[in-house]
Amino acid sequence: MELQQFATLSPKILALFLATAYVLLQLITAAITTYQDRKFARANGCRAPRRWYSGPYGLIEFRRFMQAANKGQHVEYVASRWEKFGAHTFVMRSFSTEIINTIDPRNIQTILATKFKDFSLGPARRNGFHALFGEGIFTLDGKGWEYSRTLLRPQFSRDQVADVDMLDTHVTRLLNLMKEAGSEPVDLQPWFFSLTLDSATEFLFGESADSLLMGDQAGFAYAFNRGLEWVMWKLRFRKLAQLYEPKEMREVNAMVHGFVDRYVDMALNRDKHPLPKEAEDKYIFLDAVVADTRDRKALRDQMLNILLAGRDTTAGLIGWTIYCLAWHPHVYRKLRAELEKAFGTATPGVWKRPTFESLKDVVYLRHVLNEVLRLYPSVPLNSRDAIRDTILPAGGGPDGHSPIFIKKGTRVQYSVYQLHRRKDIYGPDANEFRPERWAEAKVGRGWDYLPFNGGPRICLGQQYALTEAGFTVTRILQHFESITPGDPSVTYPHMLSTLTMSPLRCFVKMVPVRRDN
Repeated sequence: MELQQFATLSPKILALFLATAYVLLQLITAAITTYQDRKFARANGCRAPRRWYSGPYGLIEFRRFMQAANKGQHVEYVASRWEKFGAHTFVMRSFSTEIINTIDPRNIQTILATKFKDFSLGPARRNGFHALFGEGIFTLDGKGWEYSRTLLRPQFSRDQVADVDMLDTHVTRLLNLMKEAGSEPVDLQPWFFSLTLDSATEFLFGESADSLLMGDQAGFAYAFNRGLEWVMWKLRFRKLAQLYEPKEMREVNAMVHGFVDRYVDMALNRDKHPLPKEAEDKYIFLDAVVADTRDRKALRDQMLNILLAGRDTTAGLIGWTIYCLAWHPHVYRKLRAELEKAFGTATPGVWKRPTFESLKDVVYLRHVLNEVLRLYPSVPLNSRDAIRDTILPAGGGPDGHSPIFIKKGTRVQYSVYQLHRRKDIYGPDANEFRPERWAEAKVGRGWDYLPFNGGPRICLGQQYALTEAGFTVTRILQHFESITPGDPSVTYPHMLSTLTMSPLRCFVKMVPVRRDN
């Protein structure tokens, strides 16, 4: 068609012509891309993974997932897919997104370490976290994440992790509340959240939230909990959640930000807000970070990111440990005997306070914590998005042994919860709580065991969490001869899973030692 003829076309015909040309261009581009992808996949021996039918655009699967989530059972529901499907890696659709699901250690190692730079946290996570947590170590990728890691790593040195003096104050408050409960059944989990919030805020800011003294629904604790629930809401509904921002979400986020901003401002103006004399020699995480940056928002965001890890993961670990010990009295007795041998009981004159070094020497305590983290990892589900075309080493073909082509933009989801329950790795009793397995077999080696993630993004605070959990459990067992289920008819643990996983309730009965301190 000559240019003059083209110019005389009516607007409707011109629009139709341009639309047709655009569609043809898109089809040709898609065909070329598909051809190139298949050529790349064939050249690398890739085969397609098995497919889980999830209904049109994944709507059937999404409905089932939301039904499970509303009952607090979405972690188990996601894990059940592998049990039903009988494959360690499969693909499914969720709306417009293709999701690779895997519990193969080789694939997880590739995502988190070997091809770390081929993957990012993805926009869904950033969008879900951003309103509350801003730009911190758990929301950033690339240079921003590298800077955050460099900024925060020195603050988790051995000297800071080994200091249990501050922790002991808060654990003593916890023990007093537990003793006041008497012989009546009580839910300990809210107190565990308060304990870790109080210790984390004192570690970070030099001043505790003191929620154990004020009750678990105290202002900041309540706002932080509600803020996490809204983060989960945004993560579940993804792009749809961006269309609506509830008033309550804005209010609780503002409360959380205001709480942290007060400490940031004090640290930035320490000459006007000097520390009390008794705190002058105390290590304060925020003050140490201020020495490297004076960006007010960056400081708030980083503190909130660390607070999330410092409170929720450790509260979950302590809660699951007491839950498992209550339901396995023989393990409780054995662990208590080992701890009594090392530290004595809470009888005047015959007990001593655990230290960082002495806790590590109690081998059975390590085995118990390892087993709890195996069955109930703090972050049961995780994912990464491919930022370039890449390959996973396993999961393709009918036998699952061929590599898989991962196209840019594909999400890869992995379940640490289900990985830790693979019977071909942990034996036929993989679903049972048995700490002795850590002494009998070569379990938990390499990428079969990931309680703190792995690769460059491995948890900076893992020793801090293990020390706090080990110290708290030791002090509890020193003070109580037995802890048993508060309701023996409940035989299945109900989970509270926001960004991390903890018992919905840790409902127990306790018998204190005689002549207790």
